[in-house]
Amino acid sequence: MARPRVFVDGHVGTTGLRIREWLADREDLELLEIEASARKDAAERRSLANAADLVVLCLPDDAAREAVAWIENPATRVVDASTAHRIAPGWAYGLPELSPAQRRAVAGSRRVSNPGCYAITLILGLRPLVDAKILPGDAPITIHALSGYTGGGRSLIERWEDPERALLRLPFEAPYALDRVHKHVPEMAKYAGLAREPQFVPAVGPFATGMRVEIPLHASLLAPGASAKAIWELLATRYADEPFVRVAPFEESLGQDERRYDPLACNGTNRIELHVAPNPAGHVLLVGLLDNLGKGAAGSAIQNLNLMLGRPETTGLRR
Repeated sequence: MARPRVFVDGHVGTTGLRIREWLADREDLELLEIEASARKDAAERRSLANAADLVVLCLPDDAAREAVAWIENPATRVVDASTAHRIAPGWAYGLPELSPAQRRAVAGSRRVSNPGCYAITLILGLRPLVDAKILPGDAPITIHALSGYTGGGRSLIERWEDPERALLRLPFEAPYALDRVHKHVPEMAKYAGLAREPQFVPAVGPFATGMRVEIPLHASLLAPGASAKAIWELLATRYADEPFVRVAPFEESLGQDERRYDPLACNGTNRIELHVAPNPAGHVLLVGLLDNLGKGAAGSAIQNLNLMLGRPETTGLRR
């Protein structure tokens, strides 16, 4: 039986490089190669896309839309790692853990859009609470997130690695995107079941990869009697059989531990860790740890690719 042909368009970018690295030893796939001199040649890219069984797009939004429009082969399926199609009609949202129906939708779709790295924690953390009416869908939500500088693509990488700026020597994180609505916000609201868009405050730290997303929930937002332990039990039950979602053990009292929420803890994997932290005043803090280039980008793309090609979902992915 012929092996499925996969073409990674944009394989020299940060996400594309990681995907190629993690697919390199896959004997069940055939990776279509593009000559280095032709990687910006539209005609060659178009030809390879139409020759592939599945195309992974690792491109800026406008370039991703253009590349999709080139595909005339009805058998060619697409995983788009950009933001371009995350809430677009006709595209499946590539977060299989959202629900059993979502996993089936990904497996059966011709067009799948990868989730945003920041959005994954918010959606996996809050959607079960909204569905269970522990948290009202119109609750005002605030998110603080810290990412490695590779999360912003080439421009942010160049900025942070510029020796004249010396940002890698900063002893603190640096907030960014304060002057605009972050591009992950629409998908956060849609797939978490929120009636209003959350306030999102992202920041970059002096490390390449890794991510910590914090969602504080004020006690007044929660249903009467809803405790941190009840929220933990709900999440632990919901994700008990998910291979890439780990709900950390619950701790009634949190002692001082500076490494508890290490943003680098899941680096090199497709795992996300969800933590539920109680507060004596009744407030709850949800924390997600993941690799922004693992579960947050390349890992999710490969997980979706596996589902779409009928492979075991965990193939080629570290937990």
